[in-house]
Amino acid sequence: MINYNPKIANTVSKLGQGVLLPDKNRNYAVFNESLAQEIINYGQEALPYLDSFLKSVNTEEQVTDALHVINKMLDKGEKNIDKMYPAFSRFNDVTSPNVQVMLAGIYRKTLVPDAFGPLNKMLLRQTFMPNSPFFDPSEEIGGAIYEYLRNKAAVSAYDKTKNHIN
Repeated sequence: MINYNPKIANTVSKLGQGVLLPDKNRNYAVFNESLAQEIINYGQEALPYLDSFLKSVNTEEQVTDALHVINKMLDKGEKNIDKMYPAFSRFNDVTSPNVQVMLAGIYRKTLVPDAFGPLNKMLLRQTFMPNSPFFDPSEEIGGAIYEYLRNKAAVSAYDKTKNHIN
């Protein structure tokens, strides 16, 4: 990392602490939104720390929380998150519905071509072996797949090299 910032590193290292995953009384996760916002405020400078964090953590709470922050950064319009695909892809085969939903949200927004296959695999796994009693991850996964298809169709439909009526 260039210009190591211990404050950002320390803040990112707190991800996962206090996360409440869905349960029988709540079908959504609860995150420390002030911690998320602090990381989001660092913008591009936080991306290498998040990338490194995702490459080394293993708890569902940590992974889900980091992906939650990255999802919010995408909503804010942060660039270059698609370049973090190698860190995300580590979790493509994880069966956690919480991780799958967060990954699907990120893939839906970044449209990284390599993520299309893993999304289909996630959807098939959830179709034939559903494992979330609290919510249906196939809604977000299917939505991400739909976004890939819609995006690809738009490119083809509006290809200016073809004879279309303008």
